[in-house]
Amino acid sequence: MDFAKNIFAVTLFVANLEDSKKFYIKTFEKTSIFEDANSVVFNFGETMINLLEHGEAPSLIAPAAVASKESGSRFQFTIEVEDVDSQAERLSSLGIALINGPMERPWGVRTLLFADPDGHLWEFAQVL
Repeated sequence: MDFAKNIFAVTLFVANLEDSKKFYIKTFEKTSIFEDANSVVFNFGETMINLLEHGEAPSLIAPAAVASKESGSRFQFTIEVEDVDSQAERLSSLGIALINGPMERPWGVRTLLFADPDGHLWEFAQVL
């Protein structure tokens, strides 16, 4: 049975909602599809990315704990793009530092990695 058809939404806990909103608008060239005092939602194809004010996170995930940015990464998001090198130039022109890349990976993609203001990792990947 295939009950898990796609990822509907991912919620990212953010320290400064307005700064994160601006980052997502300029970096991914998206407009929000929903906003309130505590969250901003962007549509990424079939998946929504919900930026949620960090202070609201405990009410969503309790009794689980909210990790700090300093605790390190446990995941990354990957978005397929046509040209990683042109995206690297675009990100640089926006003042966004690359963590690594562009580089070719042994599994047949060229990638670059960067982080949003809260340390969530994003990778752009070009299938070679």
